[in-house]
Amino acid sequence: MRHFILEEPYSRPAKWSPMLAWFALAVTVMAVLMIRFGRIDYDAGFVALGGGLAAALLAVGLSIIGFVRIWQEGRRGLGSAIKGLIIASLVLAYPAWLSVRAVTLPAIADVSTDTDDPPAFSRSRAALDARKGLVPPDVSPEAREMQREAYVQIAPLTLDLGPEEAFALVRKAAENLGWQVIEAVPPGGRMGTGRLEAVDRTMFLRLPDDVTVRIRPRVDGTRIDIRSASRMGRHDFGANAKRIRAFLEEASNLALAAN
Repeated sequence: MRHFILEEPYSRPAKWSPMLAWFALAVTVMAVLMIRFGRIDYDAGFVALGGGLAAALLAVGLSIIGFVRIWQEGRRGLGSAIKGLIIASLVLAYPAWLSVRAVTLPAIADVSTDTDDPPAFSRSRAALDARKGLVPPDVSPEAREMQREAYVQIAPLTLDLGPEEAFALVRKAAENLGWQVIEAVPPGGRMGTGRLEAVDRTMFLRLPDDVTVRIRPRVDGTRIDIRSASRMGRHDFGANAKRIRAFLEEASNLALAAN
C-alpha cells in the first residue's frame, strides 16, 4: 500500500509578502536616488516614494495576515512572512522615525534666533535665482511662540569681535558646513548691518532649504542672527533648529580659535 504524505498548504499572504517588500524596497531606493540627484521633479519623485512606502505597508499587512493563517490553520510559510516583515520594516524605519518627530516637535518649517524681528531674506536677483523666485513667507506669531517653547536654546550669538571680523567668521562657518553661499554683503552703510544668504540641503534627499544670516554691530561687539526655512512642506521635523545649532556651534568654535 502506498502512503501519501500530506503537506500543509502554503499561506498565500506569507508567500507574497517578501516579493512585495522587495518591490517596495526597489521603488523606494530608486525614488530616493532620483530625487537626490535631480533626475526627476519633486512632485513625481514624492509620488514614486509614496508608492514605495504604500507597498511596504501592504507587505507588512500581508505578513500579519500570514502569521494569523499560520497560527490558526497550521499553514506553511512562517519564514517568508518573517522575511517580508523585516524587509518592509527596513523601508519604513526612517519614515516611522520622522512620524515620531512630527508628533513630538512643533509643526513649523521656519526657525530664527530672533523671533521678534527675524532676519529678512534678500530679494536680490542672485538670491531669487537661487531660490527659484521664491521668498520664504512671514511666520505667524503663533508659530514663533511654538518655536520659543520647543527650542529654548535657539538664541542670538554675540561675539566680542568687530563687524568685519564677525562677517568673515560667519562666511567661514557657512563654508565649513557645506552651505552654498549665494550672496554675502559685508557690514557697512547707514545701518552697518551685513548679511549672508545661503542654500543648504537635507542629508538624504538633498532638498533645498534657505538660510539667511544677519550681522549687526553692537557697542560691545557684534550680534549674529540666523534664520533657516524649509522650502517644502509645513513640518521640518526639527531640521531647521538642528541647522541653526550647528551654525552657532561652528561660529562659536571659530571665534574661540580666533581669540
